[in-house]
Amino acid sequence: MASFSMEDFVGNGSLKELLPKLIEEGWDDVPTFKIMNSQDMDGVNMTQQQKSMTRSPARSSTNYDVSAERSMVDLKIKDGHIFKGIVAAAPAEPRACGCVQPPPIVDDVAPYSAIENISIQKLTPEYKIGTECLVKTKTPPMKASELWRDKPVVLVCIRRPGCIMCRAEAQDLYSKKPIFDALGVQLFAVIHEHIEAEVKDFWPRYWGGSVIYNKDMEFFKALGGGKLLKDKFISGFLFNPRAIANYKRAKATGMEQNFKGEGEIKGGLFIVSKGRSGIAYQFIERNFGDWAPLPEVIEICTQLQNQQQSQ
Repeated sequence: MASFSMEDFVGNGSLKELLPKLIEEGWDDVPTFKIMNSQDMDGVNMTQQQKSMTRSPARSSTNYDVSAERSMVDLKIKDGHIFKGIVAAAPAEPRACGCVQPPPIVDDVAPYSAIENISIQKLTPEYKIGTECLVKTKTPPMKASELWRDKPVVLVCIRRPGCIMCRAEAQDLYSKKPIFDALGVQLFAVIHEHIEAEVKDFWPRYWGGSVIYNKDMEFFKALGGGKLLKDKFISGFLFNPRAIANYKRAKATGMEQNFKGEGEIKGGLFIVSKGRSGIAYQFIERNFGDWAPLPEVIEICTQLQNQQQSQ
């Protein structure tokens, strides 16, 4: 199969006539387009017409602070936001008329010691125009604490990159990157299984940030209080109305999906403060496809920014 670069579709590229069709079919929602600023567009010789087709408020780097504040308010109003606290999960609804009980989840945030020394490997960089699809030379393992040494981070733990619910969550979160940039927070996706073709399908189509490989699954164990939180397909999905509703929500996006890889290990999300300050927030995927509520994630990140500014 042939492959093409961004430059082939813009400016005077040989495939420039295809750009309007791609935009029409929804490709302007790809992080590759979303994070392009005016300098990026000039760098690939976009015409004014092409710039206008791919322009989005999320690309205006000069208005990050204003857009972040406005977006946070809009998100809270839209979701009828009620703050849940630093350990959050969706409700445990009855399954199979109450005959099947959902797996228990922890009530306390994971201790910092559970994640500080986790060995990770960076599989992709943050996407920028001209970035290689994957890191050509395997990066050496590093301590997870290097990620948040200088800035707080959001770590979204992906159950399976080919899962349509995981893809929808990742794209929805990354589409708010300008807000997190304004708050001084980095975004990382964490996977526990390295299937190169799956990473290529996932990045940057659904996630334009760095992808981190956690081979020993310690982040996923930390979400479960020291052990992996798992669920079976029949009891956790087919008999679970909330999981089915989550699937329908993701399916409505029209995204592609596949069933490659391990899919029973639950994911979630961490917000880790700068330095050794610890975990500020933890969301647990109780039901397949549960997402951490964006208003809550952004509110925690705002609190972290306020704390840093007051120091």
